[in-house]
Amino acid sequence: MTPLPKLALHELHDGGGVPIVLIHAFPFDHRMWVPAAEALPETVRAVAVDLPGQGYSEFGSIPPRLDLVADAVYQTLQAVGIANAIVVGASMGGYVALGVAERHPGFVSGLGLVDTKSTADTAQARANRLRIAREMEMGQSLQPVLAMPGQLLGATSLKTRRHLLPTLDAWVHGQAPRGLAWALRMMAGRADRTHVLAQFGGPAAIVVGEEDQVTPLTDAEHMLAAAADGALTVVPGAGHLSALETPREVAAALALLHRRAVSRRRR
Repeated sequence: MTPLPKLALHELHDGGGVPIVLIHAFPFDHRMWVPAAEALPETVRAVAVDLPGQGYSEFGSIPPRLDLVADAVYQTLQAVGIANAIVVGASMGGYVALGVAERHPGFVSGLGLVDTKSTADTAQARANRLRIAREMEMGQSLQPVLAMPGQLLGATSLKTRRHLLPTLDAWVHGQAPRGLAWALRMMAGRADRTHVLAQFGGPAAIVVGEEDQVTPLTDAEHMLAAAADGALTVVPGAGHLSALETPREVAAALALLHRRAVSRRRR
């Protein structure tokens, strides 16, 4: 059995009780969650994880499979004494959050899905991810993903929050081509996990930027329809990176999820 990598964890916000675990989008790392974490209520603890091959985490020798990534996240959190958590993911992080809920349902007290979707890639999207992964591996270059930040921000951010672009560019330049290629292959191979939302017994928060063109409102509504106990938040003036574009609004949705999850556990 291939050993799972120990992932890098980052304490972003002090607090007690059941923590919120934040999982980042592609092609970034835990830093994208810092503004939203800082906007959480002072009583809420938030930790963020770097997924394999990104930030401070290595992917070791494991194949690029989402189930193994979900297990690595769970194992890493268990190793530091986190017995249960509210698991929140943005975009790629949402795919992983669903994987954790599927494979370790007793661990997940609440589920947050931010600018993401529960369905698998279309054949065209899968082929495009694999093409980019090959280009990155062959050239050992970040060039194929350098334009992504401008494509992920919403129209409002491109007009009024252009200061985000240099930060996003720096974060992308800080990643390793092999790590990002590995992540692309992991995402391309993932299955549809809409059924996880129906089976998950805890509260789910579904958050989408009103201007998100990558995983738009229709994807969020699809997840809401499947969720047993879901709540939808549409964030005005935000695109696919709403946690960074409008961190206070996203933090408010996550704080509500935290209250719902804690209340459920006390019953």
